[in-house]
Amino acid sequence: MKPFEIKKGIYWVGAVDWNARSFHGHTYTTQRGTTYNAYLIVDEKIALVDTVYGPFANEMIEKIRDIVPLEKIDYVIANHVETDHSGALPELMKLCPKAKVVGTAKCKEGLYKHYYGNWDFQVVKTGDSIKLGKRTLSFVEAPMIHWPDSMFTYCPEEKLLLPNDAFGQHYATSERFDDGVDQSVLMDEATKYYANILWPLGSMILRKLEEVMKMGIPIDMIAPSHGIIWRKDPMKIVNAYLSWAKNEHAKKVVIIYETMWGATAKMARAIAEGITDSGVSVKLFDINQSDKTEVISQMLGARGYLIGSSTHDNCMLPSIAGFLELLKGLKPKGRSAAAFGSYGWAGGAVNSIEDILKVAGLSIALAPISFKYVPDQNEMKKCYDYGKEFAAKL
Repeated sequence: MKPFEIKKGIYWVGAVDWNARSFHGHTYTTQRGTTYNAYLIVDEKIALVDTVYGPFANEMIEKIRDIVPLEKIDYVIANHVETDHSGALPELMKLCPKAKVVGTAKCKEGLYKHYYGNWDFQVVKTGDSIKLGKRTLSFVEAPMIHWPDSMFTYCPEEKLLLPNDAFGQHYATSERFDDGVDQSVLMDEATKYYANILWPLGSMILRKLEEVMKMGIPIDMIAPSHGIIWRKDPMKIVNAYLSWAKNEHAKKVVIIYETMWGATAKMARAIAEGITDSGVSVKLFDINQSDKTEVISQMLGARGYLIGSSTHDNCMLPSIAGFLELLKGLKPKGRSAAAFGSYGWAGGAVNSIEDILKVAGLSIALAPISFKYVPDQNEMKKCYDYGKEFAAKL
């Protein structure tokens, strides 16, 4: 793809990774691929905001060469250390060794520990700015959104926010703007991105968004470092982040289970029927047949979780155990939960599940329900009633 002008004299020079199917050590599936967005600002001085993942360095370099000679770059703005945004930096700096790298103090430390480059580095903090000519670049530190080094770059003359990972999505497309893609797909990927990466940081995100909004800075375009650029309605994604960060959710239940010979699956379906017949929306997932990234995305907007497992070696099965470790790290707040499952001669799974739900910060709505071997008709009715009771608790 050629460089793409997003505003007069400002170019997208990133890369589209059509084949990416996982991220963050395979904890996040990216079924629609991703992009690594970098932005070249051409003025009296020239600035490159972020780079791309290392394997795509040559693609970015060739796009820049189509616009300006690389040695004319004055500044490389590093909003974030993570290698999907900084991986091309060593190759780039060989070609523009006089360029100054700009980032937070934590960014300087992180880039050195990643690449050991002897680069001219300018440390910036909130309120600092660089004059390029007709345009200014201002910086806002955004620690833990989502690494300690993170910051936003803002160009007031263009009302352009370059927030790196914030407001992004893993979404590979030939379109660059939000008004060129299916809105439901775009918001689905944006929701998934927040749920799987930023959810545990909600309180910090809310404070930072409120801080930026108090600054009163006008924004008519948000250009993140993954996915689509927001120009039609940039406040759409800002308002979504505010809602997620405030922990707003719907009267909805997500049921996730793992079953050995099908008894726990029968219980899950009966519980789901009880919830549905109570007029509450429900989503049901067999964790071994489901995309964990999608499950977590569904959990973001739900008020209640039911986790089930057969008992094996007096504990839960391994796939649901691994999933609960992910959930524990996401620290969901303000949600209700309960455990269910089947067992043979001893039933320890539901107790293990409940212990983790408590550690994750969830409110236990009901005592666990479990039955020996395959539930009979009367026990299935109890599962149905359990679903109704759980729905009522919401």
